Formats: sequence, structure tokens, C-alpha cells
Amino acid sequence: MILWLSQWLQGLSPEFGFLRVFQYLTLRALMAAMTALVIGLVAGPRVIRMLTALKIGQPVRGYAMQSHLVKSGTPTMGGVLILLGITVSTLLWFDLSNRFVWIVLAVTLGMGAVGWVDDWRKVVNKDPEGMRSGQKYLLQSLIGLFAALYLVFSISGDSNVRVFELFLTWVQSGFSLDLPPKAGLLVPFFKEVSYPLGVLGFVILTYLVIVGASNAVNLTDGLDGLAIMPVIMVGSALGIFAYVTGNAVYARYLLFPHIPGSGELLVFCAAMAGAGLAFLWFNTHPAQIFMGDVGALALGGALGTIAVIVRQEIVLAIMGGIFVVEAISVMAQVTWFKYTKRRYGEGRRILKMAPLHHHFEKSGWKETQVVVRFWIITMLLCLVGLATLKLR
Repeated sequence: MILWLSQWLQGLSPEFGFLRVFQYLTLRALMAAMTALVIGLVAGPRVIRMLTALKIGQPVRGYAMQSHLVKSGTPTMGGVLILLGITVSTLLWFDLSNRFVWIVLAVTLGMGAVGWVDDWRKVVNKDPEGMRSGQKYLLQSLIGLFAALYLVFSISGDSNVRVFELFLTWVQSGFSLDLPPKAGLLVPFFKEVSYPLGVLGFVILTYLVIVGASNAVNLTDGLDGLAIMPVIMVGSALGIFAYVTGNAVYARYLLFPHIPGSGELLVFCAAMAGAGLAFLWFNTHPAQIFMGDVGALALGGALGTIAVIVRQEIVLAIMGGIFVVEAISVMAQVTWFKYTKRRYGEGRRILKMAPLHHHFEKSGWKETQVVVRFWIITMLLCLVGLATLKLR
């Protein structure tokens, strides 16, 4: 909006020529981060008071860690504070004509809406489990498939008109269409290694990345500050990839596919970092507010969608290794428990408790130790991911 307003004023009079500074993407990204940070810090106390007054407190499951019982009643659904900062800041500072930012915003708010319903049921209906897993997964799947079907042609085309043309071509060809190399699966650390996916393969991969990332972040959000800092770090790193792929010169020099318009995602990533830092101010141990599914599902979906657009799905798995391991720990624990119960009549566990962060708590680590050590691991993994920019 600010960019559009500055261009409009410049057209009215040469005196507004100084507003050309807002054409610089890096400046708008910086301003987006600062705007989201200020919004979060200012609105945070009011949101906490409002949630407390509405008695929207976090229910604690009966089988949860005993040390977490004191957290019962802490205001949850704090993800609305993050989404507020991201949405307002992004709308203020990004190029309103950019289709990639709009689709990321749509996925983020869509996943956030699913999380909102889930959290609301937990609080209002006093049901610690919230929305049933099948219903939640169905809604997430619809959002993921919608994004996948749009992105498969959006990345291949340079405008919405071209996207529609590619879609018609795909339908008329009997659902068989070759995509350009930049829509293939890029392998990090190798020069120009890209595996063609085809439309169906792209849609399936995109769906798995978006829905998988959304649920992985949600599973990680179990301790004060545990999920939000890795989201900030991974999101910021993806912003760098977006800047590179959106710039023809940098993309050609670093052997990355040039995806026109993807650079504008840097503004969204910066807003997410600013909003995340503001939330961390209130979410650090002992937390005054919890993110809830409304925040975790939304942020995970955003990371997955951005990774798909900048063609860094594998790098996302590397940088978000904590999210991946947390999700795998839950799947492995549930699968092994069901298998052993069916075979031996008694369910057995691989970990003392899943997700993985609870296993370390059961092993004697303090909550703050788990959180900070997971942050350090994420920082190292992000550096490995960023190394793929040059080590190819």
C-alpha cells in the first residue's frame, strides 16, 4: 500500500520524488519487520488482557508433563497477535500486485482459521483435544491442494493471465503438460540438478510440504518459546532465498532459477520475523501467552508455501530439521505403540514421551535447556541451508 501511495504521489508532482526510496525492496522489508515488531509489542498486553478476560486459557491434557500443570489457564490463541502483525505489516509494505505474496497470505490466514476453530473448541467446549484430527486434516488438505494447483502454473508463468493459459493447456492436453526446469525439484549442493516432477508430481510435493510443515510446527509448539524462534530463523533464511530467486542477476550468478516476483516474499518474511520477535517477548519462559494452533498451523503453512515458491523444499527440511524430527518422533511413537499393542497385547514406546522435546524433559533437561538447545541446533541448520547459496 505504501509503495502504491508513493508511486501515486510521484505522479502528481516532482516534489514527491524522494518517495522513490520506497521502491527498494530491502528498505520495505526492513520497514515491514519494524512495523510488525511495534504492532506486536504495543498490542501484546491488550491482547493478553482481552484473552484473560474472555477466560481463553490453555487446557492441559491429563497425561501431560506434571511440570506443565501450572500452565493451565495461561491465555492461548496468541497466534492472532502474530497474524495481526504479519497481515497489517505485509499489506502496508508489499507490492499489492504481487501474486506470490497474496497466495502466501491466503494459506497463512486459511491455516490460521483452522487453528482458530481448533483452539476455540478446546477453550469453549473444554475439550483438550480440540477439533478432531480427521476434520482438521481435511481442511488443511483443501488449503494445501488449492495452493498447489495455483503454484504449479504460477511458478511456470509470469502473470495470472499466463497461469490461466497454462491451466487451460493442461486440461486440453489430457492433463499432461511438461513444466519448465525451474518447476522441478532442486537438489542442494549440486549445480543445476533438477528433477522434473510434472504437474501431478509438483502438486503432490507441494501439498505434502505445506500440510506437513503446518503440522510439524504445530507439534513443535509445546514449550515456552520453542517453536517461534526456529520459525523466525527459518523464515528469515527463506527470505534470503526469495530475494535471490527474484533477482535475475543474483539468480544467474548463483545458479538458481529466476522466478519473477518471488523477491517480494522478502517483505512477508521480514514481517513474520518482526511479529515473531514481538510474540517471543511475551512467550519467553515463563510464558504470558501461548501461540495455540491458530499461530502454529498458520506459520508452518507459510514456511511451506514460501519454500515451494523459491524451489527450496529440501533446504526447508534441512533448516527446519527440528520441526522434521519432532514430527517423525510423534509418528514413530504412535506407529510403534500401535504395532506392539497389536502384536504383544501391550503398547510399547520408543521415547519416554512424544514429541521429542518432552522426551528430553523426562530425561532430566529443564524446559529452558530444551528450548535454547533446540534454538542453537536450528541456527546451525539454517547456516547449513544458507551455505547452499554458494556451495553448489
